[in-house]
Amino acid sequence: MMNKNAIIKEPTLATQNNVAALKAVASDIQAQQWPTFNQAPEDDRLDHFIHRDGEVFAGTHLIIDLWGANRLDELAHMEAAMREAVKKAGATLLHIHLHHFTPNGGISGVAVLAESHISVHTWPEKDFAAFDVFMCGDAAPEKAIEVLKGFFTPDRVDVDNLRRGKVDE
Repeated sequence: MMNKNAIIKEPTLATQNNVAALKAVASDIQAQQWPTFNQAPEDDRLDHFIHRDGEVFAGTHLIIDLWGANRLDELAHMEAAMREAVKKAGATLLHIHLHHFTPNGGISGVAVLAESHISVHTWPEKDFAAFDVFMCGDAAPEKAIEVLKGFFTPDRVDVDNLRRGKVDE
Protein backbone atom coordinates (compact mmCIF):
# COMPACT_ATOMS: atom_id res chain seq x y z
CA MET A 1 0.00 0.00 0.00
CA MET A 2 1.24 3.47 -0.95
CA ASN A 3 1.56 6.03 1.85
CA LYS A 4 0.60 9.71 1.58
CA ASN A 5 4.20 11.00 1.77
CA ALA A 6 5.15 8.97 -1.30
CA ILE A 7 2.23 10.50 -3.22
CA ILE A 8 3.15 14.01 -2.12
CA LYS A 9 6.75 13.48 -3.30
CA GLU A 10 5.70 11.84 -6.58
CA PRO A 11 2.09 12.70 -7.57
CA THR A 12 2.29 10.51 -10.69
CA LEU A 13 2.20 7.48 -8.37
CA ALA A 14 -1.37 8.33 -7.33
CA THR A 15 -3.86 5.83 -8.74
CA GLN A 16 -7.30 4.62 -7.76
CA ASN A 17 -5.57 1.68 -6.08
CA ASN A 18 -4.13 4.11 -3.52
CA VAL A 19 -7.48 5.37 -2.21
CA ALA A 20 -6.50 5.45 1.47
CA ALA A 21 -3.33 7.43 0.80
CA LEU A 22 -5.19 9.81 -1.54
CA LYS A 23 -7.83 10.42 1.14
CA ALA A 24 -5.08 11.18 3.66
CA VAL A 25 -3.52 13.76 1.29
CA ALA A 26 -6.95 15.34 0.66
CA SER A 27 -7.60 15.49 4.41
CA ASP A 28 -4.26 17.22 5.02
CA ILE A 29 -5.02 19.76 2.28
CA GLN A 30 -8.47 20.51 3.72
CA ALA A 31 -6.99 20.92 7.20
CA GLN A 32 -4.39 23.40 5.93
CA GLN A 33 -4.50 26.58 7.96
CA TRP A 34 -4.47 29.41 5.42
CA PRO A 35 -3.82 32.96 6.62
CA THR A 36 -7.03 34.86 7.24
CA PHE A 37 -7.81 38.47 8.01
CA ASN A 38 -10.67 39.49 10.25
CA GLN A 39 -11.65 43.08 9.74
CA ALA A 40 -12.16 45.13 12.87
CA PRO A 41 -15.70 45.07 14.29
CA GLU A 42 -15.98 48.86 13.99
CA ASP A 43 -15.15 48.61 10.26
CA ASP A 44 -18.48 47.49 8.84
CA ARG A 45 -17.90 48.60 5.22
CA LEU A 46 -18.32 45.72 2.84
CA ASP A 47 -16.51 47.06 -0.22
CA HIS A 48 -13.66 49.29 1.04
CA PHE A 49 -13.99 51.38 -2.13
CA ILE A 50 -12.25 54.75 -2.07
CA HIS A 51 -14.17 58.03 -2.34
CA ARG A 52 -11.73 60.72 -3.50
CA ASP A 53 -11.92 63.82 -5.71
CA GLY A 54 -15.53 63.11 -6.65
CA GLU A 55 -14.72 59.56 -7.80
CA VAL A 56 -15.47 56.17 -6.33
CA PHE A 57 -12.99 53.40 -7.15
CA ALA A 58 -11.74 50.05 -5.88
CA GLY A 59 -8.14 51.03 -5.31
CA THR A 60 -4.99 52.79 -6.36
CA HIS A 61 -2.60 50.77 -8.53
CA LEU A 62 0.90 52.19 -8.85
CA ILE A 63 3.18 50.82 -11.57
CA ILE A 64 6.70 51.70 -10.40
CA ASP A 65 9.80 51.22 -12.55
CA LEU A 66 13.20 51.69 -10.89
CA TRP A 67 16.13 52.26 -13.28
CA GLY A 68 19.78 52.26 -12.21
CA ALA A 69 18.74 50.53 -9.00
CA ASN A 70 20.99 48.66 -6.56
CA ARG A 71 20.77 45.53 -4.40
CA LEU A 72 18.13 43.94 -6.63
CA ASP A 73 19.49 40.43 -6.07
CA GLU A 74 19.43 40.42 -2.26
CA LEU A 75 16.46 38.50 -0.86
CA ALA A 76 16.74 39.79 2.71
CA HIS A 77 17.03 43.38 1.47
CA MET A 78 13.99 42.92 -0.79
CA GLU A 79 11.93 41.47 2.04
CA ALA A 80 12.91 44.33 4.35
CA ALA A 81 11.97 46.87 1.65
CA MET A 82 8.59 45.27 1.08
CA ARG A 83 7.84 45.07 4.81
CA GLU A 84 8.74 48.74 5.27
CA ALA A 85 6.66 49.77 2.22
CA VAL A 86 3.65 47.94 3.68
CA LYS A 87 4.19 49.61 7.06
CA LYS A 88 4.61 53.15 5.66
CA ALA A 89 1.52 52.72 3.46
CA GLY A 90 -0.54 51.74 6.50
CA ALA A 91 -1.45 48.37 5.01
CA THR A 92 -1.82 44.95 6.63
CA LEU A 93 0.72 42.28 5.65
CA LEU A 94 -0.68 38.76 5.34
CA HIS A 95 2.19 36.94 3.62
CA ILE A 96 5.40 37.52 1.64
CA HIS A 97 6.75 35.06 -0.90
CA LEU A 98 9.99 35.76 -2.79
CA HIS A 99 11.75 33.60 -5.37
CA HIS A 100 15.44 34.00 -6.28
CA PHE A 101 16.44 33.10 -9.83
CA THR A 102 19.85 31.82 -10.85
CA PRO A 103 22.27 32.53 -12.38
CA ASN A 104 21.38 36.23 -12.76
CA GLY A 105 20.04 36.65 -9.22
CA GLY A 106 16.73 38.23 -10.19
CA ILE A 107 13.88 38.20 -7.70
CA SER A 108 10.14 37.79 -8.24
CA GLY A 109 7.73 38.00 -5.39
CA VAL A 110 4.61 39.28 -3.77
CA ALA A 111 3.51 40.71 -0.47
CA VAL A 112 -0.12 39.73 -0.05
CA LEU A 113 -2.02 42.40 1.86
CA ALA A 114 -5.48 42.62 3.38
CA GLU A 115 -5.74 45.69 1.13
CA SER A 116 -4.37 43.86 -2.00
CA HIS A 117 -0.66 43.40 -2.87
CA ILE A 118 2.83 44.61 -3.69
CA SER A 119 4.60 42.59 -6.36
CA VAL A 120 8.15 42.80 -7.70
CA HIS A 121 10.26 41.48 -10.57
CA THR A 122 13.94 42.43 -10.80
CA TRP A 123 16.57 42.27 -13.51
CA PRO A 124 19.85 42.94 -11.66
CA GLU A 125 21.83 42.57 -14.90
CA LYS A 126 19.91 45.63 -16.18
CA ASP A 127 19.71 47.44 -12.80
CA PHE A 128 15.92 47.42 -13.28
CA ALA A 129 13.02 46.59 -10.97
CA ALA A 130 9.30 46.57 -11.72
CA PHE A 131 6.97 46.99 -8.73
CA ASP A 132 3.17 46.93 -8.65
CA VAL A 133 1.60 48.46 -5.57
CA PHE A 134 -2.18 48.01 -5.45
CA MET A 135 -4.18 48.97 -2.37
CA CYS A 136 -7.77 49.69 -1.47
CA GLY A 137 -9.39 51.25 1.56
CA ASP A 138 -7.54 53.72 3.76
CA ALA A 139 -4.02 52.57 2.81
CA ALA A 140 -1.68 55.14 1.21
CA PRO A 141 0.22 53.25 -1.55
CA GLU A 142 2.02 56.44 -2.66
CA LYS A 143 4.08 56.25 0.54
CA ALA A 144 5.70 53.05 -0.75
CA ILE A 145 7.50 55.02 -3.49
CA GLU A 146 9.87 56.82 -1.09
CA VAL A 147 10.57 53.56 0.74
CA LEU A 148 11.56 51.83 -2.51
CA LYS A 149 13.74 54.79 -3.51
CA GLY A 150 15.50 54.64 -0.15
CA PHE A 151 16.16 50.89 -0.30
CA PHE A 152 17.28 50.64 -3.95
CA THR A 153 18.72 54.14 -4.68
CA PRO A 154 17.65 54.25 -8.35
CA ASP A 155 18.88 56.85 -10.82
CA ARG A 156 15.37 57.19 -12.25
CA VAL A 157 11.85 56.33 -11.10
CA ASP A 158 8.84 56.13 -13.42
CA VAL A 159 5.38 55.90 -11.84
CA ASP A 160 1.99 55.33 -13.43
CA ASN A 161 -0.97 55.90 -11.12
CA LEU A 162 -4.17 54.05 -11.99
CA ARG A 163 -7.53 54.17 -10.27
CA ARG A 164 -8.88 50.64 -10.58
CA GLY A 165 -12.56 49.77 -10.59
CA LYS A 166 -14.00 53.25 -11.16
CA VAL A 167 -17.71 53.39 -10.45
CA ASP A 168 -19.85 55.45 -12.80
CA GLU A 169 -22.26 57.44 -10.66
